[in-house]
Amino acid sequence: MQPARTHNTHEHMVADYRRRFWISLALTPPILILSPAIQEFLGLGQTLQFSGDIFVLFALSSILFFYGGAPFLRGFQNDVRARRPGMMTLVALAITTAYTYSTAVVFGLEGPIFYWELATLIVVMLLGHWMEMRSVMGASGALEALAKLMPSEAHRLSPDGTVVDVPLNRLKEGDRVLVRPGEKIPADGNVIQGESSVNEAMLTGESTPVAKNPGDRAIGGSINGEGSLTVEIERTGEDSYLSQVIELVKEAQESKSRTQDLANQAAMYLTIVGISAGILTFIAWAAIVGQTIPFALERTVTVLVITCPHALGLAIPRVVAVSTSLSAQNGLLIRDRVAFARSRNIDAVIFDKTGTLTTGRFGVTDTFVFSDAVSGAELLGLAASVEQNSEHPIARAIAATTPQPGPVEEFRAIPGKGAKGRVGGRDVAVISAGYLAEAGLAVDDERIDRALGKGQTVVFILLDEDRLAGAVTLADIIRPESKQAVRQLKEMGIRSMMLTGDNARTAKWVADEIGLDDYFAEVLPDQKSAKVREVQSEGLVVAMTGDGVNDAPALAQADVGIAIGAGTDVAVETADIVLVKSNPLDAVAIIGLSKATYRKMIENLAWATGYNIFAIPLAAGVLVGYGILLTPAVGAAFMSLSTVIVAINARFLRVPT
Repeated sequence: MQPARTHNTHEHMVADYRRRFWISLALTPPILILSPAIQEFLGLGQTLQFSGDIFVLFALSSILFFYGGAPFLRGFQNDVRARRPGMMTLVALAITTAYTYSTAVVFGLEGPIFYWELATLIVVMLLGHWMEMRSVMGASGALEALAKLMPSEAHRLSPDGTVVDVPLNRLKEGDRVLVRPGEKIPADGNVIQGESSVNEAMLTGESTPVAKNPGDRAIGGSINGEGSLTVEIERTGEDSYLSQVIELVKEAQESKSRTQDLANQAAMYLTIVGISAGILTFIAWAAIVGQTIPFALERTVTVLVITCPHALGLAIPRVVAVSTSLSAQNGLLIRDRVAFARSRNIDAVIFDKTGTLTTGRFGVTDTFVFSDAVSGAELLGLAASVEQNSEHPIARAIAATTPQPGPVEEFRAIPGKGAKGRVGGRDVAVISAGYLAEAGLAVDDERIDRALGKGQTVVFILLDEDRLAGAVTLADIIRPESKQAVRQLKEMGIRSMMLTGDNARTAKWVADEIGLDDYFAEVLPDQKSAKVREVQSEGLVVAMTGDGVNDAPALAQADVGIAIGAGTDVAVETADIVLVKSNPLDAVAIIGLSKATYRKMIENLAWATGYNIFAIPLAAGVLVGYGILLTPAVGAAFMSLSTVIVAINARFLRVPT
């Protein structure tokens, strides 16, 4: 239940910032209208003033300070306990100074009122933190999505042969369960009766459905094909294969390095500079020069106000907002901004094969004819006619080659081995090599050997019961964009690798076709995360791109996890970035966008903090002898100008092409 609590906590924090932002935003217009500085600026002082308006302004500002500013005041306390001043410290200091000074003015102290500054600062900072909290939502969702892979009930066989539906938590080692066609296997075990093919792609990455016969292992969460199976339960609960995958995802998520936020680093230095400059300013004017306390306090407030982090609060969140919008328009969804920032330093991209570099769908690559009695097109048409009634992925691939397959009679599926039927008066069987061997039929053709050497799937076609007429080869279709993506990554000096649960021959064929630098074949989920760690141990910043449950631990372990959006919920929830269009070229685009975004962040941080080098001395009054003396209002104007520049600069961000 821990993941659910964590997920709910994140949701609560996002909802809290959202609620505080909207309430604070609603309070801001009347505060601005009632503020003397704004009235004077608009030339509407006499029009908007009324008896007791200053106390109404005080009441509204007090609500905003204690309600909208509460997260920052609490954050300041945490910064103090941690002895690490950061963004929260600076925000808390700024709003407390503005509120305290303005309240003192309301109740008798002479000077300007900065409630408008307080309001706008709180609204901007709440918006920035709301955006930030939304970006970190969903980490625990990966574990919830994994759990959904399991069925809710199992068909347990009683000793007398009756079937009783029971919840999964009532299954124990030694129980026997019936798994009907199309159902999920409820727990790990061994097949003791029946023949079928099982889709394990979501768990092992093997694109080809795996034939299951008595004695074979069955993995909980995999999907049964066309035959019924009786499975004896071997492992349940925390001992199951899927539970181990869940634990791997959890561990990898928790062990991710927490990169220090650039904004917090800048805020820490700005906090130290602002506080130090404010204290020195007050001491210099009050104790050394001998000016009055109100004058020294006004100079101090001006220094603190001019360091108010409006621009700093927007410097990174605004760039993130723009980059997130741009990326979404281009099919790239950023879920973790810290990981997205790391993308600019990627040294190696590890791709999952099935569904990422390939389409995850079988396609016919060749048709071989062993006799002149039938043409290749005719042979493929006969096979397509038989396979049109089957739901097996290989059958669907063959059926898809013919727009209008002929009618088939006496259709019969051969569990785990193929199908047969009568087409146009001829007996046609589309069968596996295993069936061929059982029938005592041999084939000696170097074309078949080459296809098998590439890891391709070969099915054979029998005509008239026992005459071997030809063969069809199939393979997972390579995406046309994969070669271009690998080529562009090489041009950027980034290594391209592949992890797959497929056999070594298939992996080598795909790697050679695409031009990958390296590949790892026959890799199970726990091995995938270990392979990512192995590459990371070379000192490389690693991105992992995948779409299945088998990729989830590796996605979580990688420095940057990139999920194909068309994949499973768990892959999407585990990843830092989601590629909506399932295009490997988008992995290249996200790296380019990360580099461009980082440049904008640095530019904005320079604007947000750099102007203080000039503004703080002016605010402190170092040029008062030359008649240059900034009031708090002018200091706020300087600060606002920096905010405008930061906002405009962020809008110039573009997705590299």
